[in-house]
Amino acid sequence: MITTHLSRRNRGGLLGLRRQHVPLLLMLLPGFLILIAFNYLPLLGNVIAFQKFIPTKGFLHSKWVGLDNFRALFNYPNFGQILYNTVSIAVMKIVMGLVVPVIFALLLNEMRSTWGRRTLQTLVYMPHFLSWVILGGILVDVLSTNGIVNLAIKALGCEPIFFLGSPEWFPFTLIITDTWKEFGFSAIVYLAALTGVDPALYEAAIIDGAGRLKQTWHVTLPGISSTIVLMATLALGNVLNAGFDQVYNLYSPAVYSTGDIIDTMVYRTGLLDARYGLSTAAGMFKSCISLVLILTSYKLADRFAGYRIF
Repeated sequence: MITTHLSRRNRGGLLGLRRQHVPLLLMLLPGFLILIAFNYLPLLGNVIAFQKFIPTKGFLHSKWVGLDNFRALFNYPNFGQILYNTVSIAVMKIVMGLVVPVIFALLLNEMRSTWGRRTLQTLVYMPHFLSWVILGGILVDVLSTNGIVNLAIKALGCEPIFFLGSPEWFPFTLIITDTWKEFGFSAIVYLAALTGVDPALYEAAIIDGAGRLKQTWHVTLPGISSTIVLMATLALGNVLNAGFDQVYNLYSPAVYSTGDIIDTMVYRTGLLDARYGLSTAAGMFKSCISLVLILTSYKLADRFAGYRIF
């Protein structure tokens, strides 16, 4: 009798919990449907990578060509240079996106004025919320030969720099402007990690005669090292994401040699040249490599930072 009563009680409790979860599940349903519609259903389009796709014939009646589109991709003019541009720009963005936010968070943590700290945080967060369409228009004016940056360079007696039209300067312009846009928002993670450092460690360091610099080196950085390692390993999955929005809004044919990336090549070949099979093959190539990198990054995050999803 007792066992039967307990089992009924457990079933009633589980049923109550399920009923409590129904509103939450219904709230998640729109987001889930959007995820299916925009992230999973488009995966069916990957079949185009193996076809000579003609829009009027659709998936079912387009000619099957096997791996011909992938052969065309690897024989595409300057594909090696495009791949190099993608990796080099993305890696430098990742490095700067780790180093600069950490330094900014450490400096901001040293500010004693709460009002000044909050004001500075607000100012550096703002660019993150602006799209590259808006920032692209601003940067085109600011970095032009008659823009404010080149006016300052001329005032120092130097020759103006064509930031957006010089193949040598364009990759650095991408990296610096992307870092400027994102470092304030990225620093939030490290500022949160700094709140978890034990204040007693600072008191012990002061007793031992450590100054602010030594406290930062021996207490603060070790205290947030696991967070830094975690963010670094998770960023590994973005090695082939050099930032289509930014590059598309800033580049021109004059800088294709150093600024053209896989995403912009996919855009040109697919939408402008109507070579759908080739562009899909390029996107699939990138996605497969990114999948391997993401899985590797989660393995490394689990090993070095104890972070895991499943």
